[in-house]
Amino acid sequence: MKKRLAVVFAAFVTIWALSSCSSTTYKNINYLQDIQNDTTWATVVNNGIVIKPKDQLSIVVSCREPQIAAQFNLSTASYQAGSEITSTTGGGSYRILGYVVDNFGDIDFPVLGKLHVAGLTRFEVSDLVKGRLAADGYLTESVVTVEFMNFKVSVMGEVQSPGTYTVSTDKINVLQALSLAKDLTIYGCRDNVTVIREQDGQHQVFKMDLRSKDFFNSPAFYLQQNDVIYVYPSKVRAGQSTVNENNLRSVSFWISIGSFMMTAANVLATVLSNTAK
Repeated sequence: MKKRLAVVFAAFVTIWALSSCSSTTYKNINYLQDIQNDTTWATVVNNGIVIKPKDQLSIVVSCREPQIAAQFNLSTASYQAGSEITSTTGGGSYRILGYVVDNFGDIDFPVLGKLHVAGLTRFEVSDLVKGRLAADGYLTESVVTVEFMNFKVSVMGEVQSPGTYTVSTDKINVLQALSLAKDLTIYGCRDNVTVIREQDGQHQVFKMDLRSKDFFNSPAFYLQQNDVIYVYPSKVRAGQSTVNENNLRSVSFWISIGSFMMTAANVLATVLSNTAK
């Protein structure tokens, strides 16, 4: 009888310990824990990122007469920014770049000359070029397409695939960037995701807790060019100093649990024995 009670008590403690671990894991791992079904809320409005010095832009002017538009465009090959193009005449290779915004926020546009584009979105730059072409009497009807050529974000820390990622659009949020890095590892702190941003010669730091919907309201929810996301490691990961320590910790953890069970069972058996006397 005493042995049965001891076994039951040990089983109860084991179940309690495992359920506690499960509860702790849920609180530390799951995203957006405070969102209820069919819930809506306002988020930060993204009006598009603005152009900064050192940005690279592709600006293409089109109209009904391609010969006229050609004088306002760089060569066709130059639209392939960052790619290696083999020269058909010299036999060598060279790197093609688009319009680079200088330190004053200007670009040197064909025929039109200097255009100040810093602080504008790509849509505003499109309107600026179209307006100048019409005002100066070159093209009254044109289509101007502006694209970022060097929009990149970096994801570091406890993610599956850290690295720098080129973004094909100018609208990307933190969750999408983490998806590019194949999500956080099990050791990544969901409550300590940091976005580092360079703005006007200074660095800004934004902390986010992915377990709460409040991070949707962060000024850094929508990323800007060259933002860096850093995911802090958990205490378990930070404490690992050897390759096999994780396995050792796991083994030692269960040995400790087993020792605790045996001690608790012995104490219970002793108590029951004394009570029976």
